[in-house]
Amino acid sequence: MKRLILFSMLLLVLPAAATATVEIAIAGRAPTQIGEVYLRDGISYLAIDDLLAPLGLKGRWDAVDHVYRIATPAGSAILSPGSHYLRLGDRAIPLEHKPRFIDGRLRVAEEVAILHLGRLAQQPVDYRNLNPGQGQTAAKAAPLDQLFAFLLQKKAAPGAAPLRGVAIDPGHGGEDPGVIGKDGSKEKELVLGQARRLEKLLKMQLGIPVYLSRDGDYTLSAQQRFDVATRPDVGLLIQLHAQNSYAPAARGVTLFVRPLDEASSGVVVGEGPSMALARRLEAALRDEAIPVLGIVRAPLLPLGRGNLPTVLIELGFLSGDSDLLRLKQDEAQERIAQALLKGIKSFNSEQN
Repeated sequence: MKRLILFSMLLLVLPAAATATVEIAIAGRAPTQIGEVYLRDGISYLAIDDLLAPLGLKGRWDAVDHVYRIATPAGSAILSPGSHYLRLGDRAIPLEHKPRFIDGRLRVAEEVAILHLGRLAQQPVDYRNLNPGQGQTAAKAAPLDQLFAFLLQKKAAPGAAPLRGVAIDPGHGGEDPGVIGKDGSKEKELVLGQARRLEKLLKMQLGIPVYLSRDGDYTLSAQQRFDVATRPDVGLLIQLHAQNSYAPAARGVTLFVRPLDEASSGVVVGEGPSMALARRLEAALRDEAIPVLGIVRAPLLPLGRGNLPTVLIELGFLSGDSDLLRLKQDEAQERIAQALLKGIKSFNSEQN
């Protein structure tokens, strides 16, 4: 009996296992608590449905267009899984982290609640993460910084060959399908197929090892995606994605590089190894008559930090007929792979 009492007292004094909980409300009103918070790569994700109800907003999933529509006083706002933009009327508002499906529900990073929901509701919004130590981007920043600092040291080693290996990261995978095309095509499948084509060409024509972050349909953490880039012979990293647009005519490839200044973004002319690689890839794609929208500096999490030559390539818009067809046809996929190979070879020659 004494043991039972002692055990019960221990349960009272021991801290409970921490679980992420947030509060949200129109400013001045009683907050609503949301306990269903998912952590992915150090970021808190919440179901968009759960966030809208306390603010008097309503939304629905459009199964035809594969987008989530939110009715707001300012008109219809649109979220698309795998897209870096929130569409509000004719405005495209950039999102650092893409919405994603987790456990069957569309979820958004808490930046949407902090920065954008007040704009949609046209009222000030109070948002509080009751467990700020869980799910903040700072929790993952240090490991990524350390990772790319390590890569920089390897690249600077004397006598290292300009290009002895390539890492390719096909985006999404597993429970995260990425963008869903108008015909149901999934970004995760299309970019994996493109990665395999590029892998084969690099091995055949350059005779160097190529490392894929995933070679099947499974989920990876941000750290796991970067693991391929830690190999001692990797000289550059290519990340493959696709996107959606609310404009049916949108088409073309967009290349992203990390900003020299984390506070800046937009289409710019810049320097550095990543920009040099992007320039060569852009030129090679244009030579193959593949439309290119341009090169953008953006502080996207998948780009990491440091100066390992890294380019994230949005291969096209699955919401548009021409890009979707190009990303599905074998012949067109081969042209893209050949263009990327040509760009990498040109970059390699330029660095020698």
